[in-house]
Amino acid sequence: MHKNLLGPEPTYLPEDHPDLAARAAVEKGEDVRTVAARLPAASWAWAELARESLAEQDPVAAYAYARTGYHRGLDALRRAGWRGQGPIPADHVPNQGFLAALEALGDAAEAIGEDEEAERCRTFLTEATA
Repeated sequence: MHKNLLGPEPTYLPEDHPDLAARAAVEKGEDVRTVAARLPAASWAWAELARESLAEQDPVAAYAYARTGYHRGLDALRRAGWRGQGPIPADHVPNQGFLAALEALGDAAEAIGEDEEAERCRTFLTEATA
């Protein structure tokens, strides 16, 4: 086996990550709030709530939802072996909830005037998916 000399290996959340169950439940018609309450580790549900709140012009709620999804995703990534750097492939469906929460956090941070945090989120998203 060869070691990746260019940097850390990509991190892939497990195929049984709660984001998949959350997405399936919403696709079947379940309310995303109910899903987030039932599956609080599902970053995807929190990201969806953040997006809804931004669309409803409620950036404070969006920020809170996005931050929850972001932190739940960081917890999952760490359990999957991520050490604070390296690729988080966006084409891997279980990773998409964390990445959506990160993007929503940047948008919500910008909406409440947290410009430095918004920029950090954008940089993190760009570096993680490059």
